[in-house]
Amino acid sequence: MTSSETPGHLKFGIFLAPFHPMDEDPTAAIDRDLELVEHLDQLGYDEAWIGEHHSGGYEIIASPELFIASAAERTKQIRLGTGVVSLPYHHPFMTADRMVQLDHMTRGRAMFGMGPGALAGDAYRMGIDPRDQRRMMNEAIDVLMPLLEGKQVDAKTDWFELNQAQLQLPSYTRPRIEMAVASAGSPAGALAAGRHGLGMLSIGGTSDEAMERHIHNWGVYEEAAAEHGQVADRSVWRLVSFGHIADTKEQARENVRFGLERWAQYFRDVTTFPIVPDDIEDALEFLVENNMAAIGTPDDAIAHIEKLLEGTGGFGAYMELAHNWADFAATKRHYELMARYVIPHFQRKNELREESYDFSHRNREEFVGFAREAVQAEIDKLAAKRSSGPSTPS
Repeated sequence: MTSSETPGHLKFGIFLAPFHPMDEDPTAAIDRDLELVEHLDQLGYDEAWIGEHHSGGYEIIASPELFIASAAERTKQIRLGTGVVSLPYHHPFMTADRMVQLDHMTRGRAMFGMGPGALAGDAYRMGIDPRDQRRMMNEAIDVLMPLLEGKQVDAKTDWFELNQAQLQLPSYTRPRIEMAVASAGSPAGALAAGRHGLGMLSIGGTSDEAMERHIHNWGVYEEAAAEHGQVADRSVWRLVSFGHIADTKEQARENVRFGLERWAQYFRDVTTFPIVPDDIEDALEFLVENNMAAIGTPDDAIAHIEKLLEGTGGFGAYMELAHNWADFAATKRHYELMARYVIPHFQRKNELREESYDFSHRNREEFVGFAREAVQAEIDKLAAKRSSGPSTPS
């Protein structure tokens, strides 16, 4: 596939940070996250990516690998990715070893998402200078690639050392587990992903400004891929967006009043990129007016995704940020509506049904005529038999 080709089969998944308000029981919240992934598996979703965070209080999964191991036991087909492992926080040999084990435990359903780390508070607590995180990410990826392919590696940096390092298990997935790099404002993720021919996870919203960054970073990915002899394959580009749908637009808007403002406030108070600016009084209206979220019906979700596909030139997977804007019952209903009406539209699951229906409709009069003739022939046959009287016994 060349970089100009659009993937023919759009995959659907979620990006589960997760986001949980400060007044909720964290144990119950993690249980609901597991239940959500199980629900998505039953609905036929393709993927779920699980985040890693250590501070801020709102995103409460510290080890995506632990979560995935549990979720894999509850599910059958959905693929489960780290979204993402913050590489500067871990020795790369240990990271590679954990991911290979997870690859085996999930029978190849695990995916390895990587990044530099999103929360400055995490890095501060570990004594890591945020200005070093992207360099450290690249240094880790450079040794992770050969390690995951079973090769022996020697390397030394200012934060890790490898001496004849070689994993004791091969990857379950050959030649190695599927890998992707997070990309937001900085081009560092796109450069790393393109250089190694890995997938790219575009996060940070889908406002006009964010889309310009994502499109620019895909161009960076293409350039890096070409420079290093890799193929720029749009099917491994995953774009993360926001949305919530219900049976009516009014119901969807009412549903998100449950948790949207608290979610927006978390981004203002803690993260380095406020999704909704401080001077915005109504987060819902801001997100809708700036094309950052589809809040409405399945038709609104379809229109939103089609606009993203047209604007980017195509990507391989539409990832929904699992944001908990609505309560859990309404959240599950959202995913049910996505699975029933939105996903089939983009995966063209009903094309043959529509062709069959249209063919039958176009030829209905002829088919009805055939049916009537067949019925009348049987009636006439029976009448003729009766009119001839009973047969005479010999």
